[in-house]
Amino acid sequence: MKFIVNSQQLLKQLQSLSGVLSSSNTMPIIGCFHMRLEENSLTLKTTDLSTTLVARLAVETSHVDQPEEVAIPSRMLLDILKTFDDVPLTFTIDTASFNVEIASGEGQYRLAGMDAATYPTMPAAETTGSVNLGSAALVAAIDKTVFATSTDEMHQQMNGIYCEMTPDGVTFVATDAHKLVRYRRKDVVSDESTNFILPKKPITIVKNILASRKEEVEIKLEYNNTNLFLTFDNFYIITRLVDGRYPNYEAAIPKDNPNKLILDRQSFLNTLKRVSIFASEATRQVRLSIAADKLTISAEDLELSNNAHETIPCQYEGEPMDIGFNAKFLTEMISNLASEQVLVELSHPSRAGIIFPYNEDGEEKNDDILMLVMPVMLAN
Repeated sequence: MKFIVNSQQLLKQLQSLSGVLSSSNTMPIIGCFHMRLEENSLTLKTTDLSTTLVARLAVETSHVDQPEEVAIPSRMLLDILKTFDDVPLTFTIDTASFNVEIASGEGQYRLAGMDAATYPTMPAAETTGSVNLGSAALVAAIDKTVFATSTDEMHQQMNGIYCEMTPDGVTFVATDAHKLVRYRRKDVVSDESTNFILPKKPITIVKNILASRKEEVEIKLEYNNTNLFLTFDNFYIITRLVDGRYPNYEAAIPKDNPNKLILDRQSFLNTLKRVSIFASEATRQVRLSIAADKLTISAEDLELSNNAHETIPCQYEGEPMDIGFNAKFLTEMISNLASEQVLVELSHPSRAGIIFPYNEDGEEKNDDILMLVMPVMLAN
């Protein structure tokens, strides 16, 4: 088994796949890159048993009668590839002993591979539905929701991103019970209505791979009751869906919010960041005191005698109100909006605040986003 490949192209593909690798696995073979050589094509694969990533790379080979395979320890291979400039490398693998030789100019390197026959196989792609979407749409959906997912192992369903597909569009939802994000797109539709929960780790890996591309890529998304299958460019991803039923997120969104606050997004964000430095590290609480044309944001840490407040202009329709929020949650949400202004809808200091991007022209877009943040009880 012998092939010649560009060092940087191979490194880039392997780094994309390496996010799946787990340091806590008990099977040494899972800590390897699986390689399958065919005529002028090298297929690379990694898995953690729940998610499998596959990438294809063009290589130079002599005549290959039949596909040949080997498993190479990932850490050692990545470490050696990182030391090379942009040069061709010659890989020679003994398919009997699985020894791997790498040659570059005057350098010769040998490492022990493993029998690829013991590498876990992928589940069959028996799908019940599919949809095509652009990479920009998927990257935006993951970017705007993944930060709101839970890390509570007792509620696995909330550790992922809920995806609901209909003939009218697609909705992505994430929540940890303290904050919630609902992101909808009208330009991605499905022939049939369905829903499933996307696992956070593999979907973030997919986002990182797509975000590194300068051009739009079309993605084929297929699914069945247990697995999701994604195909784009030279990549193929299979991941197990999160099992369980997602909470009724619509019931958590207050419908009657008569108090409406409009703010310059960047000014609001910068003020939050400054004032929250003085908040208690235990609660991260900031107070929003809202009147007709001004918002005062304040924070204090009684134990350390630290406090701060700052007033910024705003547009406000409603009764004067004092309401408290976790500054970290509020900052995350405002940071993940791209509009020049934001609209905050409120009903009562004890009920959730709803945040939207605010567009004065009212121009209709292919996507819309709603963010919900639960209040915290003020000291007085």
